[in-house]
Amino acid sequence: MSEFVLEQQNETVAEQRKPKDMIRGLVWKMAIATLILMAIGSATRVMNAGLACPDWPLCYGELVPAKQMNLQVFLEWFHRLDAALIGISAIALFGLSWWHRRNLPSWLPWASTFALFLIVFQGILGGLTVTQLLRFDIVTAHLGTALLFFTTLLIIGIALTPYQGTGNVGKLPWVGLVAAILVYVQSLLGALVGSRWALHQCFAGSQLCGVMYTHIFGLVPPTVATLAVVLISWRTPALHPALRRLANMAGGLLILQILVGFATFRLHLQVEPLTVSHQAIGATLLGTLVAFTVFALRDWTASREINTYPVGLAATATNTQTQ
Repeated sequence: MSEFVLEQQNETVAEQRKPKDMIRGLVWKMAIATLILMAIGSATRVMNAGLACPDWPLCYGELVPAKQMNLQVFLEWFHRLDAALIGISAIALFGLSWWHRRNLPSWLPWASTFALFLIVFQGILGGLTVTQLLRFDIVTAHLGTALLFFTTLLIIGIALTPYQGTGNVGKLPWVGLVAAILVYVQSLLGALVGSRWALHQCFAGSQLCGVMYTHIFGLVPPTVATLAVVLISWRTPALHPALRRLANMAGGLLILQILVGFATFRLHLQVEPLTVSHQAIGATLLGTLVAFTVFALRDWTASREINTYPVGLAATATNTQTQ
């Protein structure tokens, strides 16, 4: 009889896990597609293809502009196609999260709603970039929203990933959070430099050099914060291996990002793949720090629950004895 009950319980747990596993897989696919979307968007900008499709949401009034297709039109068209697929996926994530909400964490439907809001807002900004002829503030907001959507997906995916911490993270969650925020701000400054073509204008006529130098010297705070994540992780005993790997990855991406940025600067943005790589590496660095921070926060929260539980248990036992 007990074996039958145990088997029934296992089947119930397995049924409850199916929606969670399905949604986690969907979220990770969406996160990868979003990273690719941002890389394509960067390529669209550096190749001067932002207005290759003069109308929106169609391209030359067609779903597939076969007659007008060239490299620039393809980049802009494929950028929109990828965005549309991500938008459909966001709607699916929203629907699945609410439909299976009884078998999911209570926060997940609301997180999926926020993700859907971001992608709808992102689509509106995408349309405005065309109709407003690549106005720099809209272009900057477009990338900023994409990065925020990307980090939201990562937070959801990591929060749904099985993880057993060691309880030795100390202040690493807060250091990681500060580093992630600073990298996000630096990414916005980079988007502002790109959308205003500040580097070109500074080299050509000493205009907008202040914008360019703000991005260059703005590199210092996120660099220090990211190195702090790496160094503190190295010095923290019994840290979870996943956190060590993410910290090392963040350090490697930081060094690579600085080298690619320096090469891009020295070559005056004349090598398009370098410029695209610079933004893609920056987004990957941000994602790595977000992943590190969420895992570290889960570790920190679990350790606090473990430490406070015996205290509450002891207090209950004391009250029982007194009665």
